[in-house]
Amino acid sequence: MAKLLKHVKNPQEEYSRKLKSPDEAMGLIKSGDRIMYGEFVNTPDTCDEALAKRKDTLKDVWVYTNTLTFIPKISLADPTHEHFLHMDLSYSIIGRKLSDAGLCFHVPCGYNSCYKMLKESPDCPRVAIIGVCPMDSEGYFNFGPTSSLNPLFLDICDTIIVEVNTNLPKVYGGGEFAIHVSQVDAIVQGSNKPLLQVPKLEAKPADDQIARHVVSRIEDGACIQLGIGGMPNRVGELITQSDLKDLGVHTEMLVDSYVDMFEAGKITNMKKNIDKGKFVFTFAMGSDKLYNFINENPQCNIMPPIYTNDPAVIGKNDNVVSICSCIQVDLYGQVSSESVGPRQISGTGGQFDFIFGSYLSKGGKGFLCLNSTATDKEGKLSSRIVFGHEPSTAITVPRHVSHFIVTEYGVADMKAKATWQRAEDLINIAHPDFRDDLIRSAEEMKIWRRSNKIA
Repeated sequence: MAKLLKHVKNPQEEYSRKLKSPDEAMGLIKSGDRIMYGEFVNTPDTCDEALAKRKDTLKDVWVYTNTLTFIPKISLADPTHEHFLHMDLSYSIIGRKLSDAGLCFHVPCGYNSCYKMLKESPDCPRVAIIGVCPMDSEGYFNFGPTSSLNPLFLDICDTIIVEVNTNLPKVYGGGEFAIHVSQVDAIVQGSNKPLLQVPKLEAKPADDQIARHVVSRIEDGACIQLGIGGMPNRVGELITQSDLKDLGVHTEMLVDSYVDMFEAGKITNMKKNIDKGKFVFTFAMGSDKLYNFINENPQCNIMPPIYTNDPAVIGKNDNVVSICSCIQVDLYGQVSSESVGPRQISGTGGQFDFIFGSYLSKGGKGFLCLNSTATDKEGKLSSRIVFGHEPSTAITVPRHVSHFIVTEYGVADMKAKATWQRAEDLINIAHPDFRDDLIRSAEEMKIWRRSNKIA
């Protein structure tokens, strides 16, 4: 049932009536409930701790999370999954570690379609426990740096519990960016845990070369999307040092690099066809530099992923440049950014959304970036451009949508290319030590022409 906003004469009085201790608020949870925790830096750690203490009084409670920034106590409290079953939509680093320990399961989820997926699921979450900013004088709790699934909760949840964190910045947007006290069932004063400070990841030499390949293909007025990591950080640094100008931003995740580019005068958002003059994103995660930048900043437009990640919306802007990292690419141009065989490494997230959106954009460019090799724990070197993916590997970007594949050795353009052209171009950007083997594989797959040419 939708949580309708109601007129409240005295918001502070309503606040006092609904204010509960963490234990009292978690007393609202019943066996069989399906719960969604707040995402990213909006995690309800105080409520999680109180819920874990109720383990022996509850059974079959499912808890969904997305991009974990802390280890939930409910996972540690019940490794048997009899009381709490923990499932993560994004498969972050913490999610991967919990999964490896048998404490968490992955829910494959494309970010643009997550609203529809959850809403139509028979196991749709009916309880939301989310982190929010302190209530304002009108009775609203701002969602802070995370829109994401929060607007969905107003539509699908029977019970909404908010955990107040005074450290969250207030962020405004064109969609639902706050919840009213009348729509809340319980209010918990959290521990005011400091926001996660995402460390700056230094680029490796290969990442630096990849970033240079990418930046050399960005034009003035482009609308950019990039994520987190050493290579995207380096892209931001190179843009800051470049002669590029009038860049725009339409992204899923807002990170520190955007602040650096803005302060260097590279971002104006004035060449965009939609949301002109605005940074558009669905969540922000970085350092205090980023959180201070977005706090009550009228240039920031936080929106749900059904908008930010809709390929049709992304494609309305011209010259969209999507810059994403991936794990492996096969000789057909099929890209995996999630797994190697059955070994899950990351989630789908918004990669397909933005690569396809850039494909639809007039003048758009989608860059899928990877180091040409990987080294395992035993020091063995392997190629990340492969003749074929292992069985059970998740394909994140299918071959008919992949555009530019980038390694430190160059850029391969997949658009409108035949299978033999794709194979040749990808082998040309593979590590030299593996090219002969890849050629032999391509010949066996009958997608190689160069060796058959008459000299």
